[in-house]
Amino acid sequence: MRIVFDLDGTLIDSAPDLQAATNRMLADQGCASLDLATITSFVGNGLPKLVERAMRASGLDMTEHPRLSALTLEYYNQDPATLSQLYPGLKALLTALKAAGHRLGVCTNKPFEPAVAILVEMGLEDHFDVVVGGDTLAVKKPDPQPLLHSLVKLGDGPALYVGDSEVDAETAARAGVDFALFTEGYRKTPIEDLPHAFAFDHFDKLAAHLA
Repeated sequence: MRIVFDLDGTLIDSAPDLQAATNRMLADQGCASLDLATITSFVGNGLPKLVERAMRASGLDMTEHPRLSALTLEYYNQDPATLSQLYPGLKALLTALKAAGHRLGVCTNKPFEPAVAILVEMGLEDHFDVVVGGDTLAVKKPDPQPLLHSLVKLGDGPALYVGDSEVDAETAARAGVDFALFTEGYRKTPIEDLPHAFAFDHFDKLAAHLA
């Protein structure tokens, strides 16, 4: 089976490191820091969108968006995983899936370079055959193309996409791929309002479902 995972809010709780990079950028502009709940609410559509939302919340000139997005990415690349944590049960699940012969991928709106750096830092890089970042193609999720691109690279067979957010649910629906919803990530919408084949709050439950 081909199983593709989202990254932020699905494999890892990365919001604290995103907060650190964003607040470092805001401090450079003379702005107050944003709390973790606010930054978490901005996650899901890629780093440039996070920066755009942070800039609007801080009253910054939006013509500076390209420069400040690049600056935030630079800060994030310098330290992408110090505060991030794997979700419970994840590593055991990935190890078991690989041992069972499943082909695994990552499809994220995070740029490719920091996505791979985080997987390496977390000791996950050997579990995945494919990584598609937000800058791998000309489009990002919820456009279905990044997910479909991931699946093509994984070969033939049944497919499942695992994610945590509205963006992930829409991506899977538009790609025509079954969706497993991790409920402990960065979702804002009630579970019942998101299309999904299966919802779970711990990776042990996903393992049991796949078995």
